[in-house]
Amino acid sequence: MNQAVAAALFDKSGIFRSRTGNSGSGMEEELIYLNALNRVPFLGPVRIGAMLKHFGSPRGAWEASPGALGLVPELKGLAERFSRERRLIDPVKQWLRLKERRIACISLNSPAYPPMLKQIAQPPPVLYYRGEWQERDYLAVAVVGSRRCTFYGKEVAYRLAAELSGAGLAVVSGMAVGIDSAAHQGALDTDGRTIAVLGCGPERCYPPVNTALYKTISESGIVLSEFPLDTKPLPQHFPQRNRIISGLSLGTVVVEATEKSGALITAHYALEQNREVFAVPGNVGSPYSRGCHRMLKEGARLVESVRDILDELALAPLSGEAAAASRQEITLPGEEKRILELIPYQPLHMDEIIRLSGISAAMVGPVLLNLELKGYLHQLPGKYFCRV
Repeated sequence: MNQAVAAALFDKSGIFRSRTGNSGSGMEEELIYLNALNRVPFLGPVRIGAMLKHFGSPRGAWEASPGALGLVPELKGLAERFSRERRLIDPVKQWLRLKERRIACISLNSPAYPPMLKQIAQPPPVLYYRGEWQERDYLAVAVVGSRRCTFYGKEVAYRLAAELSGAGLAVVSGMAVGIDSAAHQGALDTDGRTIAVLGCGPERCYPPVNTALYKTISESGIVLSEFPLDTKPLPQHFPQRNRIISGLSLGTVVVEATEKSGALITAHYALEQNREVFAVPGNVGSPYSRGCHRMLKEGARLVESVRDILDELALAPLSGEAAAASRQEITLPGEEKRILELIPYQPLHMDEIIRLSGISAAMVGPVLLNLELKGYLHQLPGKYFCRV
């Protein structure tokens, strides 16, 4: 882009005047050119990082001549291609598109950049987000699992996320359907903080069925992506985003996962990043628990309650409502406690509850109703009940 045109556009947009002007924002200039570099399809954290190291600034890297670009080892054979690509990108116009969509950015140099994420290998040079960062967002635990999951898995993810929020931790996940959505919702329903990491551009909601969840998180949490505007949710993007989920977190909890689940990729990244890895045991016959059981055999910390997570992370014990909820079961009346102990964290038909308890249907019905009203059970269609 012509320097005079660039200076005029920057001045007109109110972003800054020029590199030689009397006013402006160096940080904003940095983000403008980082965003431009990030839009070049074949540049990623490694190549962008090498360019910044070589040229000293995003603007210097963006404006470098093909000859100078050829001196960067990571760009070997790509200098001419980069020169062609950047002719198609107007840094200022792309920046204004972000502003129009109310999408903010932070770079590695920003004090708001998550400190845990800075510690990983190849952290994203720029992050796009909707929402407002809060100090408590920097103390987080990831709760992840399969898209296809059981009712038990969703209930456990929801409960763990709610209790982690009650302990003052942010909950990180990938906003997929299934376990991820349950984890985000558990944090939201307890007025906690949650961070959704996307495998597409920050303006896109994927999957579309989670549009309402996307909106809620962007208003009361953080929707985050390393991908620029217009990036489609391609399959190869999701393993890449998983390193950010684990990188933001003190530890990663896998609730349900098949043997080839993407959640296991997140757990693998957590191990590489020297973070804690947790797994929730499930039904030995369920394919959705095989990944978790394999993790447990390989040394992951078994999670039965949120206290297992807090103890391993050496964080303060539960307090307030979360602690009260963990104690409520022992205060139940005799018949209620007896029946509750018979019901697993997966659907069980009322007839089977009657058979196992040895109590008449006339007595079981009111007890189940009381347990449901107290929040211990969830009734499903067809007279099935599941423990919460």
